[in-house]
Amino acid sequence: MTDEILLSRQGRLGLITLNRPKAINALTLNMVRAMTRALNDWAGDASVGAVLIRGAGERGLCAGGDIVAIYNAARSGDRAPVDFWREEYALNLLIADYAKPVVALMHGVVMGGGVGVSAHAAHRIVTEGSTIAMPEVGIGFVPDVGGTFLLARAPGELGTHLALTAGRAGPADCVLLGLADVFVAKDRLEGLADVLSDCASHDDVGAALAKIAAPAGPPPLADARPWIDAAYAADSVEEIAANLAGVPDLSAQAALALLRRHSPTSLKVTLRALRKARALGRLAPCLDMELIAATACLGGHDFPEGIRAAVIDKDRAPKWAPARLEEVLEDQIARYFA
Repeated sequence: MTDEILLSRQGRLGLITLNRPKAINALTLNMVRAMTRALNDWAGDASVGAVLIRGAGERGLCAGGDIVAIYNAARSGDRAPVDFWREEYALNLLIADYAKPVVALMHGVVMGGGVGVSAHAAHRIVTEGSTIAMPEVGIGFVPDVGGTFLLARAPGELGTHLALTAGRAGPADCVLLGLADVFVAKDRLEGLADVLSDCASHDDVGAALAKIAAPAGPPPLADARPWIDAAYAADSVEEIAANLAGVPDLSAQAALALLRRHSPTSLKVTLRALRKARALGRLAPCLDMELIAATACLGGHDFPEGIRAAVIDKDRAPKWAPARLEEVLEDQIARYFA
């Protein structure tokens, strides 16, 4: 295979280790293809009872994709990112529909593409060090890898809040949002593969994880549900911003400040996508919708500009175009769904 992905076996457990720790295991096309081949091979192997996906190093499972490569492609007109997304999204669907139990260890940073290879798994583990985010609107992009499907299914409007603020969720909030299932303290992880090595069913995995799991603690977002649900229930970003402006809670004002920093186009496209995902109700059509939107982002202004400001020049001062929510017209939003 490739050193970027380590494949091994422990008893009946197939192990996939993302192995780019210096890049927080950011995904490459080779990694996507290696994971896809391994999962397809193990699907027909009776000696494999379950699969564990984890990341090398202590920093995180996966920080997403290679956005510098996407920036270069956007500037040159190269369509390679579209091919990458197509294969990546197929992998996300494969994980979601996998007949055997897939366990994802979501320790440390889990962002963007990292969410795609973990949050669709049947058994999702967070630790005290887990930070999960879909920060796409901050770089002029939209939630993808099935992010619209996941966030649209979150309780109330918590998913809308997380998407439009590009917020980060800790372990307890991840369980509340439906992005994770169980909390396991970091000091219990060393024997995780041993615990899973004899598992051959979802019941086996559930029982094994129950032996090492612990309460995740109170989720901070639970206390904010009343104002979040009220503010984000609106069907336009302008209305949401106005609603937030009228909430005296400091957390609401912080959310409004974050929202105002992000790409107006991405905010409007993301809200539309979340509402469509809620109606679609299944992962596969959401991924199809996201591929169309992602392709449109590649040819637009804000995506390369957002990457420039965040990771190329690092000036943190993107010049969005249009610059104001009111300037983003309906026909401009519609092309992200055409």
